[in-house]
Amino acid sequence: MQLSASTYSEIQNLCRQGDELTAAGELEAAKPSYLAALRLLPEPVYEWEAATWIYVALGDVHYRMNNFEKAFKCFFNAVQCPKGLGNPYIHLRLGQLYYEQEQWEKAADELTRAYMGGGMDIFMEDDPKYLTFLETRIKI
Repeated sequence: MQLSASTYSEIQNLCRQGDELTAAGELEAAKPSYLAALRLLPEPVYEWEAATWIYVALGDVHYRMNNFEKAFKCFFNAVQCPKGLGNPYIHLRLGQLYYEQEQWEKAADELTRAYMGGGMDIFMEDDPKYLTFLETRIKI
């Protein structure tokens, strides 16, 4: 199944708007663009690869706003979409969010998946506490 060219183009434009607002630090203003893009996907949303990257973008907005509950929901949804499972970045964020919820075993599992798929580099742009935690669980 493929989206029509016009729907796909509109989704890309909405996500581009969201990305530009996010880059400008206007996180609250970015959310409606991503949500509008998500609403353009036919049901079931989880079957579309576009849903994966929309959920990731929206999840990152929530993560940067320290709204960890909503961020978790977005990344949990993303991992269930095409190419979500096994995506190191998605597993990194899920691990970080489990860590913030003090769910240590799940955090270790997801952070290990991120490390196995993305190596040490995937941890370099975030708080070092996540890598420090992972080093207490696995040999790096």
